[in-house]
Amino acid sequence: MKLKSILCIVLITLLLNSCDKKENQQHLFILSGQSNMARLNPDISFTPAVKKAFGENNVTVVKYALGTQPIKRWYKNWKPLDGEIDSQNGNLYDTLMVKVNKALKTKNFDTVTFIWMQGERDARTNQGNVYEESLLGLYNQLSKDLGRTVVNFVIGRLCDFDMKNERYPDWTLVREAQVKVAESQPNFAWINTDDLNDGIIRNNKEIKNDLHMSENGYKIMGERFAEKSVLLIKKEN
Repeated sequence: MKLKSILCIVLITLLLNSCDKKENQQHLFILSGQSNMARLNPDISFTPAVKKAFGENNVTVVKYALGTQPIKRWYKNWKPLDGEIDSQNGNLYDTLMVKVNKALKTKNFDTVTFIWMQGERDARTNQGNVYEESLLGLYNQLSKDLGRTVVNFVIGRLCDFDMKNERYPDWTLVREAQVKVAESQPNFAWINTDDLNDGIIRNNKEIKNDLHMSENGYKIMGERFAEKSVLLIKKEN
């Protein structure tokens, strides 16, 4: 009887310690991409949602995004289907990593989640045929630089702005590549943005099926990114 009691106490102690450790885990979220990420203010909906899930002091959000930029500005080994690697590749990634490395010096993070919203430029300039490879390459580049075997990856799929590929010839091709990558690994996910590009933007202007999201659309986008991130982290734990 005494032995059973001791074993029960030990088991309960281990469970409590495990729960406490998970509650105090540190989570790093890296947000990057072009204009639709640049216009997303994480403080409005994304950061509050992940802080609600993991605790006010357990979340660090790093964001760096710049409009009209192709994925080669992040992926250093990017090259066209018939061509060579450009020495200018990856310069925006380097700027992003300055911010990331600064955050890494402050804490030891238990999880890292990379959130990506980009692809419009590549769709416009007929580079969709190398987008899937480039997106996976960027993910592997980041994982290697962070020295981590597991980095969660959430991709924002391009909206339904040009489903006939009239203005952006590779629009649907890039969308397909994003989903294919997102569904290739258990720690990857994607969010739908097709319903976010109608509504009101700055100066009370109304948009319909736009390249960019409405004000409320960005709020919902942040919520969706947070929801997928939380699910992946809980699955990881």
